[in-house]
Amino acid sequence: MTRWLDPVFDWVGYLSPSPYLRAGVAIVLFLLLAKLVDIIVTVIMGRLLRHWGGSRREEAITLGHRTVFRTVVLIGLMIAANLAGLSPRVDSITDSVIGTILILLWIVAGIRGSALLLDALSQRPSPPAWARPTTAPLFNNLLRVMLALLAAYAILLAWNVNVTGLVASAGILGLALSFAAQDTLGNLFAGVAILTDQPYRIGDYIVLDSGERGQVTHVGLRSTRLLTRDDEEVSIPNGIIGKAKIINESGGPYVKYRLRVPIRVAYGSDIDQVMGHLMAVAAEHPTICETPEPRVRFRTFAESCLEFELLVWIAQPALRGLALHELNCEIYRVFEREGIRIPYPQRDLHIMDWREPGAGGPGDAR
Repeated sequence: MTRWLDPVFDWVGYLSPSPYLRAGVAIVLFLLLAKLVDIIVTVIMGRLLRHWGGSRREEAITLGHRTVFRTVVLIGLMIAANLAGLSPRVDSITDSVIGTILILLWIVAGIRGSALLLDALSQRPSPPAWARPTTAPLFNNLLRVMLALLAAYAILLAWNVNVTGLVASAGILGLALSFAAQDTLGNLFAGVAILTDQPYRIGDYIVLDSGERGQVTHVGLRSTRLLTRDDEEVSIPNGIIGKAKIINESGGPYVKYRLRVPIRVAYGSDIDQVMGHLMAVAAEHPTICETPEPRVRFRTFAESCLEFELLVWIAQPALRGLALHELNCEIYRVFEREGIRIPYPQRDLHIMDWREPGAGGPGDAR
C-alpha cells in the first residue's frame, strides 16, 4: 500500500541506523512539512474564496487547511510505522487503520465542503438549477449518500477485503429493487426534474390538464400537494404531474392574473354605451388593478347576441372567483338600470295545417 513512499523511506534511512530513531525523524519532518503545507493552503484558499461571505469563507478555509494538515501528519505516521521495523502483520494493520482514518477524514471534509459550496451557489442572484434553495438540499443529500458508499468501498479495500462478490450481490439486489419499486423510482426522478426545472413553486396557483386547480403547498420527491379553493388538499404523484400539461397562473413577470368576463347584449344595443358602462364598472371595483388598465373588446356577432369581453387584472389568482362574482353582479345591476338587454337563446316554432294546399301534407301526395 505504501510502495509509492519507498523513495521517502530510502531518504530517511540514510539519516539514522536505528529504526525507532528513523521513525521519530520522519514524524518530526512531516510535522514541519504539514505546517508548511498548511500555510500554503490557507493563503491559496483565502485568495480563491475572497468573494465568499465572511463566516462561510472562514469556515471553508478552516476546513481546508485542517484537512490538509491532518492528512500530511497521518502520512508521516504511516511512514514512521513502516520505518519502525514492526512485524508484517502489525505493519499491515497499522496501514489499514491509518488508511481508514484518512478516508473518513476526506469523506467528512467532502460532505462539509460540498454543503458550503451548494450554500454559496444558492445565494447567488441567478444560481444554477441544481444549486437553487429548493434543490440544493436534495443534491446535498444525494452527494452524502454517494460519498458514504464510496467511503465504505474504500475502507474495505484498505483492509484488503475482496469486494467483487459484494459488488455483484449489490448489483443483483439493486436490479430487483428497481423492478419492484419502478413506480416509486419514476416519481422520484420526476420529483428531481420538477425541483430542478421548477415549472411551479410553493405558493403558485396551477391548473392541470385533468382539471385540478389550486395553490402549491408542498413539492416533494414523491408527490406535489395542492390546496384547492374548497380547502381540500390534493396529493398528485410526481410521475403523473411530470407528464401533465401545467398552466401556472402565478407565472410570468409578476403574480397578477388577468380575468376575462364575457358579456352578451342584444342586437340593437348601443355598443359605445355598453363599453362605457363596462369600463366604469371596472374602474370603480376596489380589487381591479389600475396597471395594466382594464379594457373592453367586442369579440363577435353571435347567433342571437353581440359578444363583448371585459379584461381586467387582479392582484393574485386567488381572487378570481370573488372578483368575477362581484363584477357580474355589478354589470347586471348597471344593465338593468340603463335598459341594456341581455338576451337568451330562443327559437321560433311555426305550426302549419297539413290540410292546407302547399303545406306538404298527405293531400299533396295524391
